[in-house]
Amino acid sequence: MNPRRCATNARYRAGAAGRRIAALFGMLALAVPALAQEAPVDDKLLRVCADPHNLPQSDDRGGGYENRIAEAMAKDLGRELTYTYFPQRMGFVRQTLRAKDATTQRFKCDLIVGVPKGYELTATTQPYLHSTYALLYTRRGALANVSSAEEVLALPPAQRARLRFGYFAPSPAVDWLLRNGLFEQSIAHAALNGDPEESPGKIMARELESGRIDVAVLWGPVAGFLAREHGGDWATLALKSDDPSIKFDYEISMGVRFGEPQWKSTVDGWIAANRDRIDAILASYRVPLVDERGLPRGAASN
Repeated sequence: MNPRRCATNARYRAGAAGRRIAALFGMLALAVPALAQEAPVDDKLLRVCADPHNLPQSDDRGGGYENRIAEAMAKDLGRELTYTYFPQRMGFVRQTLRAKDATTQRFKCDLIVGVPKGYELTATTQPYLHSTYALLYTRRGALANVSSAEEVLALPPAQRARLRFGYFAPSPAVDWLLRNGLFEQSIAHAALNGDPEESPGKIMARELESGRIDVAVLWGPVAGFLAREHGGDWATLALKSDDPSIKFDYEISMGVRFGEPQWKSTVDGWIAANRDRIDAILASYRVPLVDERGLPRGAASN
């Protein structure tokens, strides 16, 4: 889910408080299986819940990597692909995966292609994407020849002090900026706003194009996609941390309803059998992929 918009907060809610919330939803979910059994998953349709304006993940024209993954799955399962679109805002799961059609009383859709691993609002499959936060910038001025985030931090103090950083709050970007003494020269942006056609990618692209910021600190799949789309001087640098209290890399799974083990098993089986195909789709969007240590394993080049 971003990062999908509503999942940015979910990925960042680590620690004891997050675990208590997850445990609470786990207990509440015990009541869901009986509800789910009332409307079994359709074996002729792959019904996907998605955001219509959230590239690079998804859009209503099939332009996102989640759209392409869903297309591949539908073809392999012999099902027709259909969508229920709703903006990635608070209530997304309630309005899609858990919502029923008023006429048929069937759930509107059966699969969210991208949710954080262990997401508390859905049952989650094995992860299919492991990525990290990244810097997105243009190769100009002091940033013309940098090749790592460490080199950005090692710029002469006068040059580094002139840089302006953009970030979404809350997110691990805040940790990186604070730790490296850059918070005072950064600009916060809200990941969610009242315009359902807005997305983190659109916001940061405008900020960089206008010159209001020099560097965006954001979820790697979004950074890689923007660098691909703009080409030329646009580039990305993956972030990694030696501090266990700061986490930049996250795993993304698919989300299904609680209480539908057979459907979850079908989706898990498809992911396991198609990892190379999924990786190829992600690479075409320049998604930086990392291993279990958070180190690059198949990241697209700048």
